[in-house]
Amino acid sequence: MGSQALPQELIRAKRDGRALGREAIQQLVAGISDGSLSDAQVGALAMAVFLRGMDGQETVTLTEAIRDSGEVLDWSDLDLPGPVLDKHSTGGVGDLVSLVLGPWIASCGGHVPMVSGRGLGHTGGTLDKLEAIPGYSVTPDTATFRRLVKEVGVAIIGQTADLAPADRRLYAVRDVTATVESLPLIISSILGKKLACGLDALVMDVKTGSGAFMPTHDASLELAQSIANVATQAGTPTTALVTDMSQPLAPCAGNALEVREALRLLTGEKRHGRLLRVTRDLAAELLLAGRLVDSLDAAETRLDEALASGAVAERFARMVAGLGGPGDLLERPDHHLREAPVIRAVHATQPGRVQAMDTRALGLAVVALGGGRCAPGEAIDPAVGLSRLASLGEAVDTERPLALVHATSAADAERAAHQVREAITVGDGPSTPPPLVHDVIRREAP
Repeated sequence: MGSQALPQELIRAKRDGRALGREAIQQLVAGISDGSLSDAQVGALAMAVFLRGMDGQETVTLTEAIRDSGEVLDWSDLDLPGPVLDKHSTGGVGDLVSLVLGPWIASCGGHVPMVSGRGLGHTGGTLDKLEAIPGYSVTPDTATFRRLVKEVGVAIIGQTADLAPADRRLYAVRDVTATVESLPLIISSILGKKLACGLDALVMDVKTGSGAFMPTHDASLELAQSIANVATQAGTPTTALVTDMSQPLAPCAGNALEVREALRLLTGEKRHGRLLRVTRDLAAELLLAGRLVDSLDAAETRLDEALASGAVAERFARMVAGLGGPGDLLERPDHHLREAPVIRAVHATQPGRVQAMDTRALGLAVVALGGGRCAPGEAIDPAVGLSRLASLGEAVDTERPLALVHATSAADAERAAHQVREAITVGDGPSTPPPLVHDVIRREAP
């Protein structure tokens, strides 16, 4: 090993609460990537970090080492006329922001190489939503990916084997060693993958509320601040928003249902709602961070004009066709997107107003219907899910249901209906929904 320290000595240093230097962290991450660190050593390192934490500089170094463990995308040879931009979300229910935000940014002069993930637990995955579109390939060759990022301005694909390979192994070990919830490991995992995409700026959507990954608002805010700091110190200016997930973001959850909702927004059939407002706020921050505009007002004007002109829908259609999907998805969604055979309204046991929602439970109801995975690699039914979901504060009665359940069988629909009633609290009193955007954290590159 030459002058390198023994891995167990580096693990011992972290176990004893000492800060690890740049070379030590780079050596450990290289060992995770090339297999010279055993699973036992990777697990011990993850537990040492989980229990002892990392300071800000260690977290930046870990993030950079994971970013650099594989290919770092370089767009300089394409002579792109605008900045390379992206967003990442900590995940939620009815959160199809990426499907709208990617083409929206592209229509305003940005280039969005969005490398997305699959559903995790109760949260839906962008790739699973896109695979509800027949023919859409989330694993194009590199030439196709680069061409679409240049010509269309957006391509949403899955993680390749070459991007941040250290993260893939570290994440798998964290998953089975009870070390997922460590802030430095969460931050370096999220950012290692994102920053390997060669971005000029990033916007981060950190959720808070009953459907969020972080348990409290304070924890969400801490994650948002830490991500903005670490990414910016690693050379990618990053803005983080803490947004509300105390109810599903869209009035639906389920892969084909969410694609339909995206199409309604893109084509202007629907011009309001929480999803549109949060997406517009995130997109405005990204245009500002990418220096495509000089103020938020200018960003919002540009976004509104692009949406009204049909340019955003056109970018989405070109991306779908370019990745193998149908060329007429916008015109004939019913022809291409599957519908569940059983659609059933779920009514509250008594009329009233929606007081609270267990958003996580609603997400798990969609998983139980077959719209998510209980184990990696399981097939997903794109047609199932929930639609016409009532909102916090909304009146529900015999006319207005809590939701429509889309299921493959009457028994599945019955079980989901029970889960929906359990997850949504209805009462007599008034109910004020929380704000959509709780906090905005902006960081300028050093």
